[in-house]
Amino acid sequence: MRIGLLTREYPPEVYGGAGVHVGFLVPRLRELVDVDVHAFGTPRADARGYHPAHGLENANAALATLSVDLEMAAALADVRLVHSHTWYANMAGHLAKLLHGVPHVVTAHSLEPRRPWKAEQLGGGYRVSSWVERTAYEAADAVIAVSEGMRTDVLDCYPALDPARVHVVRNGIDPDAYRPVDETDALVARGIDPTRPIVAFVGRITRQKGVGHLVAAAHRFSADAQLVLCAGAPDTPELAEETRAAVAELSAVRPGVFWIRQMLQPAEVRQIMSHATVFVCPSVYEPLGIVNLEAMACGTAVVASDVGGIPEVVEHGVTGLLVHYDERDVEAFRQGLADAVDAVLASPSRAREFGAAGRERAVREFSWTTVAERTVEVYDLALR
Repeated sequence: MRIGLLTREYPPEVYGGAGVHVGFLVPRLRELVDVDVHAFGTPRADARGYHPAHGLENANAALATLSVDLEMAAALADVRLVHSHTWYANMAGHLAKLLHGVPHVVTAHSLEPRRPWKAEQLGGGYRVSSWVERTAYEAADAVIAVSEGMRTDVLDCYPALDPARVHVVRNGIDPDAYRPVDETDALVARGIDPTRPIVAFVGRITRQKGVGHLVAAAHRFSADAQLVLCAGAPDTPELAEETRAAVAELSAVRPGVFWIRQMLQPAEVRQIMSHATVFVCPSVYEPLGIVNLEAMACGTAVVASDVGGIPEVVEHGVTGLLVHYDERDVEAFRQGLADAVDAVLASPSRAREFGAAGRERAVREFSWTTVAERTVEVYDLALR
């Protein structure tokens, strides 16, 4: 079977969870089927690259995206099935289905109706991206949701979908790529003291990831804790400035605040996660949350919001602590984050127990080989 896998992100051009997913999934898929990768950006050794059409490079991002999708769709005549990831590539998959008469499988990493803040970034393009997603999902031969929570959201947002076409295949983790390490040079080079408690965050600066809630909660963290924010790629200049001001205000009243804005190499991320006393995921929307799996695989306790698919990854009281998020009471959420973080910091032995249980759970239940096998099963269903 030869499939065309369509994605905006593909290594080394990865900035979010969808890119991580595709980067780990493709090698496992290639052990089972032939995979042609079509990705935005520069050509790679193992993937064809696409750029916006001439004259649309500086247009609204949604229009530039659609120009890439048109070129992708034209290049998919020789595959038996197309598999698209995120709205950026969904229209390419939908058009390929219509043009070439092949099944279209969509993996749901997030949903536009659940991310209204994207209008800040895309303007009217958000209405375009929402139309693209709805059109592609409702016509897809199969939809893969990365968690049970995500499946519920998909059917809630798109009730015209036949539930029998929506399948759950949870994200995976590579336990060799993410593992506990002893090295500390990456921390020391940035002035972080590996002998002191560390509260860590890794993620993009977007409303979805809840960075603002974490920074606000950090005013209440134990005074001896260091906060390491690996946070870059802000959605908008306004959000970048909002974050800069909030971190500056925090830094003015407590020492040990480290904001790393550039993308880190995997080896650096492993060190930060491995030596963190607790990893925090304050997302207000999260289909699954690969980053929590990464932290767990590094043997680190996790404090996370209880949204979306996160409770399917972080087992409350076993691998970490969950904090209830209610958009109507963000102050209670921020206090809950602070209380949970301090509870872990106050008991190093409990933190170690959470970390050990998290590593064991990540290795046992979240394998990319299993993800690939389940994905091919969905392909088979779509081809019937």
